[in-house]
Amino acid sequence: MENATTQADPVASAFQEQADKTSSFLNTAGDKLVKAIPALITAAIVLIIGLLLVKLMSFIINKAMRRSNVNEAARSFLVSFIRIVLYLVLAAIVLSLLKVPMSSIVTIFGAVGLAISLALQNCLSNLAGGFIILFSKPFSAGDVVEVDGTVGTVRSISILYTQLVTFDSKTVLIPNGKVSDAKIINYTDTPSRRIELTFDISYDSDYSMARALILSYISENNKIQKSPEPIVRMSGHKSSSVAIDVFVWVRNEDYLEMRYTLIEAIKEIFDSHGIKIPYDQLDVHIKERKES
Repeated sequence: MENATTQADPVASAFQEQADKTSSFLNTAGDKLVKAIPALITAAIVLIIGLLLVKLMSFIINKAMRRSNVNEAARSFLVSFIRIVLYLVLAAIVLSLLKVPMSSIVTIFGAVGLAISLALQNCLSNLAGGFIILFSKPFSAGDVVEVDGTVGTVRSISILYTQLVTFDSKTVLIPNGKVSDAKIINYTDTPSRRIELTFDISYDSDYSMARALILSYISENNKIQKSPEPIVRMSGHKSSSVAIDVFVWVRNEDYLEMRYTLIEAIKEIFDSHGIKIPYDQLDVHIKERKES
């Protein structure tokens, strides 16, 4: 009986010791939590107020840029970038209120930044590309451009992507890094654009009459600019036709309409004046076989 009591004492002693340690830990943690409550409450209040202020400042900056007639695409990019910077500043303030040393905050941000830079190299390339687009201004929101083989209207330039809307209403997102490296054709940067068409007439038709009819139509159409002077000239002798180049200048907004109008109008003019538009023909000659 005495041996059983002796064996039970170490177990009870160990259990009591563990209970004392747990109690001590909980008391210490509780004391620290009680002491940290004011800092936690302050940090939470600052975080909520900070988030509201970031939204308010973003709104004010956005509105100020609108009044300053800043480009739509540039405005969207700058507001997004400024908002991210403000969020980082707010995070640093909240961590400092939680008694995190500034050196630790800098170390944390540095480590996170390094990890992000290694993991998101393409994103950083797109970010740099966004700055290049913003300051070099190869196009603006609303311009019709061709980028990386895609033709469309620029809707916006965000932190990472340039958004185009194609003529068949497809939304295309092109990474800014690719945009900054790509060949860019801006179709609306200048107020005018040249329509280039080629019409074929048969060798039997009167070229001088065809040219005169085209020039007459051009002179009567108010949407075709008279300067630079329109060009209507013979440009080639093909196997079954004579080629006539027609180059005229129109306003950018009239380009597509006038291109179709010219094609339709000149076809009607040729038909009404008997000027033939040739088509591919194949003449087959059959030789009779002589009987021996």
